[in-house]
Amino acid sequence: MGFHVTVERTDDGGYVARNGRGGEIRFGTSEGDDFTPVELLLAALGGCNIVTVEPLTAQRGHRLAKLAADLQAEKLKPNKLGPITMTYDVLLPADDAEAEPVFRAVAERVHERYCTVSTALREQTTVDVEIPETLTS
Repeated sequence: MGFHVTVERTDDGGYVARNGRGGEIRFGTSEGDDFTPVELLLAALGGCNIVTVEPLTAQRGHRLAKLAADLQAEKLKPNKLGPITMTYDVLLPADDAEAEPVFRAVAERVHERYCTVSTALREQTTVDVEIPETLTS
């Protein structure tokens, strides 16, 4: 399965990312309300984990009453992000003593093995940048 998005500057000075299914995410700098690229990275990490944890926990018979995550990171340098901390905010189902250990095991396994974004960050996925020899004017 491949992934493809386009990213471009908009006429109003912002930026937009689009996928082939019609989805759009507007983003910008920290001067406005839009997400910054680093915030989108954090959202991608949290989202990848949650959308993977949810069905795996439910398949084991434990539908969590609430599943959210808070992600934080600091810039160490203008181009260097420090460690990312992801803290789950979970409300377990009432009268389900098995839900907590199942959630904990699934969440750990998802982060270590199944979340593509976690893996990409941990293993420092190679990014190749191509600049065409001929640019249009």
